[in-house]
Amino acid sequence: MRVTKIVSIFTFGIFLLLTGAASKIFNWSQANLVMAIGLVFELLAAMLFAWKKINNK
Repeated sequence: MRVTKIVSIFTFGIFLLLTGAASKIFNWSQANLVMAIGLVFELLAAMLFAWKKINNK
């Protein structure tokens, strides 16, 4: 997997976290779900980054 795909996943996760935080301010009922999905994308990007670093040795 290329680095640009990992950065794209990371950026999308940040976007979802920010959207969820803004939604919390406006009391949107789905804000927690959006933030949780953002965290999943962040964890996925971190795991892919670590996996790539481990396999390159």
